[in-house]
Amino acid sequence: MSLVLVIELVLLGVGSGFLAGLLGIGGGMLMVPFLTFLLSRQGVQADLAVKMAIATSMATIMFTAIASVRAHHKRGAVRWDIVKTLAPGIVLGSLVASLGVFALLKGAYLAIFFGLFVGFSATQMFLDKKPKPTRQLPGTAGRLAAGSAIGFLSGLVGAGGGFVSVPFMTWCNVAIHNAVATSAALGFPIAVANVAGYLVAGQGVAELPPGALGYVWLPALAVIALASFFTAPYGARAAHALPVAMLKRVFAGMLYLLAAYMLYKGLTA
Repeated sequence: MSLVLVIELVLLGVGSGFLAGLLGIGGGMLMVPFLTFLLSRQGVQADLAVKMAIATSMATIMFTAIASVRAHHKRGAVRWDIVKTLAPGIVLGSLVASLGVFALLKGAYLAIFFGLFVGFSATQMFLDKKPKPTRQLPGTAGRLAAGSAIGFLSGLVGAGGGFVSVPFMTWCNVAIHNAVATSAALGFPIAVANVAGYLVAGQGVAELPPGALGYVWLPALAVIALASFFTAPYGARAAHALPVAMLKRVFAGMLYLLAAYMLYKGLTA
């Protein structure tokens, strides 16, 4: 890798790690568009670039989640009771997405889906709607279904699930800081299950660039994971000190731009 590429990946890791800790997202909504651009610039065909960006983004979340959740746990913000009940469904949904649907869909369709879903998530984040005060988390069956949906959607877009799990938990009247912290903890089983699927599904794929293991681009994974591991705790600290509602709206504005780029890539692939 060139020095310029390494610097770009370090900056991407710094930004995604901080946002992972701050907003409870795995950073995938930020990483996927930029990794798609960087892979395309390396000469990787557009359809494959999208799939590799999604898989590599998810792989970095394994490391980001560990650093982020440690910082949140020290503050007693993680709802481990919610983690335990959502995790089984998350693993199931993740494996269905990464082993089956992800391999079957063209990268162009995944890019379009990513753009539309991120645009929707940005709108929800921007509006910051408040739930009914009487609403609570569903029972065991409902949490299994919710976890499966979170894992499945995460597997298709390469994000840690915070864009679904945080709104879901706040919709069920879980305090925002607890929702962000719990989402960070959920990012680890989401990432592990999905990456296992990407590694298996990517075996034997033609035209993979040097350094690829399945759909995962290992050089980018190493650089981004190292940078994000150190910045995620700072984001977690900031989440407990800064006006998160305002920051979410600023981040939503950036997500609209990234969603537009991925829609462009999908429609022109």
